[in-house]
Amino acid sequence: MGQCGITSSKTVLVFLNLIFWAAAGILCYIGAYVFITYDDYDHFFEDVYTLIPAIIIIAVGTLLFIIGLIGCCATIRESSCGLATFAAILLLVFVTECVVVVLGYTYRAKVENEVNHSIQKVYNEYNGTNTDAPSRAIDYVQRQLHCCGIHNYSDWRNTHWFKESKNNSVPVSCCQPSIINCSGTLTRPADLYQEGCEALVVKKLKEIMMYVIWAALTFASIQMLGMLCACVVLCRRGHDPAYELLVTTNSYA
Repeated sequence: MGQCGITSSKTVLVFLNLIFWAAAGILCYIGAYVFITYDDYDHFFEDVYTLIPAIIIIAVGTLLFIIGLIGCCATIRESSCGLATFAAILLLVFVTECVVVVLGYTYRAKVENEVNHSIQKVYNEYNGTNTDAPSRAIDYVQRQLHCCGIHNYSDWRNTHWFKESKNNSVPVSCCQPSIINCSGTLTRPADLYQEGCEALVVKKLKEIMMYVIWAALTFASIQMLGMLCACVVLCRRGHDPAYELLVTTNSYA
């Protein structure tokens, strides 16, 4: 009966190691996605420490490749030292992912204040040229999020670009794609996106941070199961005298 329990635990461990390899790829993808998305919105969010959870996620993903290798070798060879190392590293990664969750919630709460603080400055730096980084960032955000201005399109009246251009229009990135020959003129406000960008940028950044949080929580749960199975194999092996290592058996074969 004990032998059957150990075998079941080892089978689960091997399966979990395969999941760890898949999880490593997923975590690295999520971390890279956060980096790429942050690059599109970095003018609206000045606190670079927000990237810390993404950096940790990528590091954990890389570590999971190593964990999966150690776990597979230790399970197949039924090495007590290997299984103990496997469980210890899993515990370390579990704690790290708990830190990621805490940091994710902390920085998620700071997003709104950060965006509110920087968005007015970015809009004031707009000059309408593709060579200017703030201008590219604003045009990108307005097209991607289907928004115009900070709270609505009328906010453009207060920008330096609007006052200097003196053409009573907003950037064409405010134009709805369904409108043909839209020039951004304020005499035809129905042609423009009606919603402001501030709330949508905050929503987008919070969604990105939630991806990190949920990924960390999901894989932390899987790692808990891995630690449990490793401990079961180690404990049963230590207390069941009828249990013999496969490695020992194979050495006599």
